[in-house]
Amino acid sequence: MSRQPEVLWAQRSEKIYLTISLPDAKDVVLKTEPQGLFSFSAVANGEPFSFTLELFDSVLPEGSKTKTKMGLRNIICSIQKEKKGWWKRLLKSEEKHPYIKVDWNKWCDEDEESDAPVDSDDAFDEGNDRGETDDDDDGMLYLPDLEKLRGK
Repeated sequence: MSRQPEVLWAQRSEKIYLTISLPDAKDVVLKTEPQGLFSFSAVANGEPFSFTLELFDSVLPEGSKTKTKMGLRNIICSIQKEKKGWWKRLLKSEEKHPYIKVDWNKWCDEDEESDAPVDSDDAFDEGNDRGETDDDDDGMLYLPDLEKLRGK
């Protein structure tokens, strides 16, 4: 039996962001179907991981607007919604899944979307908002210079 990795999610009116936390993932298979089915499988440290999500509404088919970035510690997916608008929740069912959590680092409310930083696909390809890129193999995290932020 396979396990489920931790999944973080956030949304914009046009996209859903899924971050799958699975360090050293191998044999990654992602599939997005138009009716809103998202499936994932991979192997990490010799153990199989997989899950299938029935998303709240339909999305554009795989390849058209779905982007995936494989990092050392996680896999980030940007999935284009078929219809622009805000979803009440990620999944069709109201059932709680303990491995799915809100990604507060990417979250933005409906009324704040115009104020949120532009999340172009170019920025998506450069790395995620935590400063992680494909060549970030030294384990260092980005920490902002708090003295500069304070104005000193």
